[in-house]
Amino acid sequence: MKLSILAAGLLALATALPAAAQDYPARPIRLIAPFAAGSTVDILARALAIPLSQQLKQTVVVENRGGAGGNIGVDLVAKAPKDGYTIGIGTTGPMTVNPALYGDKMPFDTQKDLAMIGLIASSPNVLLVDPAIPVKTLPELVAYAKAHPGQLNFASSGIGSTNHLAGELFRSLAKVNIVHVPYKGNQDAVTDMLAHRVQMLFSGVPPVLGFIKAGQLRPIAIAGPSPSAALPGVPTVAQAGLPGAEVVAWYGLIAPAGTPPAIVDRLNRELTIALDKPDVRAQLAAAGADPSPGLPAAFDKLVASELVLWKRVIADANIKME
Repeated sequence: MKLSILAAGLLALATALPAAAQDYPARPIRLIAPFAAGSTVDILARALAIPLSQQLKQTVVVENRGGAGGNIGVDLVAKAPKDGYTIGIGTTGPMTVNPALYGDKMPFDTQKDLAMIGLIASSPNVLLVDPAIPVKTLPELVAYAKAHPGQLNFASSGIGSTNHLAGELFRSLAKVNIVHVPYKGNQDAVTDMLAHRVQMLFSGVPPVLGFIKAGQLRPIAIAGPSPSAALPGVPTVAQAGLPGAEVVAWYGLIAPAGTPPAIVDRLNRELTIALDKPDVRAQLAAAGADPSPGLPAAFDKLVASELVLWKRVIADANIKME
């Protein structure tokens, strides 16, 4: 009798899960943006919330939960009920860089605690130099750095930031001795570069495009898999002779691990549709992001490869968080 009751209970649970997924969504959905209002993540979240609300016929509400380099917001998603009603935007930092920086202090395990719904967009960095130094190509920059060991500085928006790691990866692959100078943000780094206090910087394209067009900063290469439409004629790092130096900031839709596959697949389909809308693409372009839709498996693969990459780069550079 007890076995019959148990079997009946398990059968009821098994049939209830597909039914819940079939009825999804039955109420509003929270979309967690793990960075402050006005950030790129916030812009992407709000660009997606409107079309997703229309497509799902339920309101998608953006909630900004910034702090701890994105860890607080992503952790909120990881620990939410596994029902598809709390999803979020995961990024390079909290999902693949911070695990190597913080180790056991991380509040979540990226691969065990999160379900990857799909990539939203990616944003490659551009390698910039001060026009005062006599280099115009990546090979010339590498040669100049080797001829002047320890004399070139590269700026970043802070220890452990994406552009810090981009500089460390460049240093390792090019086998050059360059000095890291961390700032409290990208704007401060750009300001000092314009004042000729630092000579190199990896940056997203939109914040520096005006300075490039004015001739105040010189683009050397795009640290991404393809050239930038905003910077015609600037080669990728691979085209310029340094494959493997690609550093792309990416943004993806995530849910708690254990979310029913039917819900993950539904959200992936709706995300793909939303990313094909002209107004969404225009908002992403204004934020310097290229739409990068794909299946959950491709997102999983990217996360796995970057966890390995950044762990190695951070260990090799002996980067420590204070």
